[in-house]
Amino acid sequence: MAHVLTVRPTACPRRLPPVLAVVAVVALLALPLAPGGGGGAHPADVVSALVVLYSALRLLRDRRRPLSRTAAVVLGLPVLGLAVAAVGAASPGAGPAGLGRYLQVFVLVPAAVLLLLRDRGDVRLLTWSMVGLALWQGAVGVHQYVTATGASYQGERIRAVGTFGPQDVMGMATVVSLGLVCAVGLALGRTPARQRLFAAGCALVLLLPLALSFSRGAWIATAVTCAAQLLLAGVRRALAVGAVVVAAAVVLVGGFGVGTAMLQERVGSITEVTDAPDQSVTDRYTMWAAAAEMWRERPLTGVGLKGFPEHRDAHASLALSSGSETDGAGAGYRRQPLLSPHNMYLLVLAEQGLIGLLALAGSWLGLLVLGLRRLIAERRDRGTVPDCAFVACGLLVWQLTDFAYADIGGPSTVLTAVCFGLAAWWALGSREQGVAGR
Repeated sequence: MAHVLTVRPTACPRRLPPVLAVVAVVALLALPLAPGGGGGAHPADVVSALVVLYSALRLLRDRRRPLSRTAAVVLGLPVLGLAVAAVGAASPGAGPAGLGRYLQVFVLVPAAVLLLLRDRGDVRLLTWSMVGLALWQGAVGVHQYVTATGASYQGERIRAVGTFGPQDVMGMATVVSLGLVCAVGLALGRTPARQRLFAAGCALVLLLPLALSFSRGAWIATAVTCAAQLLLAGVRRALAVGAVVVAAAVVLVGGFGVGTAMLQERVGSITEVTDAPDQSVTDRYTMWAAAAEMWRERPLTGVGLKGFPEHRDAHASLALSSGSETDGAGAGYRRQPLLSPHNMYLLVLAEQGLIGLLALAGSWLGLLVLGLRRLIAERRDRGTVPDCAFVACGLLVWQLTDFAYADIGGPSTVLTAVCFGLAAWWALGSREQGVAGR
């Protein structure tokens, strides 16, 4: 009998996960910026636009409905206020520019991230990329502190700013804070013990560069968020981890000499803002008051997108300084004008009025409520909470807390868009999508 030769079909090559397009956006934030280079789009912003286009092309190819009705409403709600504010912009160019930026951060990129994330495996890949970016930027920041090559702080070039430069002193603090929140979320979830221990170690390591950023707003947002994550994981675990974090903070920061004194002074200044505030706090309160005055002038629609700088002097008191001074970290001395109130809620209220604030805040609140409700349902149905839930809800809580002390601006803003996308995936994605890759 003749031997019959059977030919097996060759296996199809494994396709790369679509989430790698979003990972590329995160990775590009590790690139160093030219010292003193201001303005222009960062490569991460350019690639984020390509990610939106890529997700749209995938939808056309697969011929599937882009978003659920709930997701379309929650993510599309900010468009209402933005359209009204863009029409009322002071100059013809300010409206489209401001509209594009807000749509990028709060609508288009989050929707693209939601569409490109397939399962929890993709979420973990993206989350670890954010932790890796934080470790890199944190390492650069610690090196700047040790070698006195950072941004100027109280006459010494010791402020850790990573690769973002002195013009964006909040960039490294934002990246490190978000990476720390991601690491805590990964450490609290139901993953193998080795992964949880590694994630916890990363979180402890990131405490040092976060401290050396001298960013009070980032400190407060990170403390609030990590406390919320731990409480969601259980009160007993929260107390145990809190004790470990306090001990680690003492060990990591305790031996830095003059830095310790400066850190103590910086921490103390958080509670002294009403007694003897420094000039930065005075400027911030003055701009907050100016933003409130703009809103009272036009309560429904605000002064228009990108209108705060033009109307600032007409509403600010004489206590406002002419600008902030930046120096060091590879750049020369420069005086930067104060062009925003450093409070996202007041910025939206001033430029978009009640219509814009209710639309944006309504979208954020919807994500938070839906995300927490799904987290509670997971605990009730399965007895445990996945790490993706802690990460997504933690990132959203961090952003909403930080918005009380900062607003959008700078290269790290694209990471804010990615965070809202992760939060949207957990809050608005289907339960079947979440279970896959568990």
